[in-house]
Amino acid sequence: MVSLMVSLMVSLMVSLLVSLMVSLMVSLMVSLLVSLMVSLMVSLLVQAPVSLMVSLMVSLMVSLLVSLLVSLMVSLLVSLMVSLLVSLMVSLLVQVQSRAAAAV
Repeated sequence: MVSLMVSLMVSLMVSLLVSLMVSLMVSLMVSLLVSLMVSLMVSLLVQAPVSLMVSLMVSLMVSLLVSLLVSLMVSLLVSLMVSLLVSLMVSLLVQVQSRAAAAV
């Protein structure tokens, strides 16, 4: 039971770290693309050079915030599922090894 908890904690930390790094990079890319598209559409509608910079900054901030929140929730769910699977596999391996050692 102790090894199950230890493996659960270790796998949770590792998978959370990896999924957060990947989701951060993906959210940065998505927010940049979305903000560029929104700012270009706004600048085409308004047709002023100052509004292009303002709309770019505002849309970048909003899309970055939304994509970071979504990616954080997704990475938490993914890391929980991965850590549960890894800890179950480790506990099964420990049980199989202990039964094999007891049989010998």
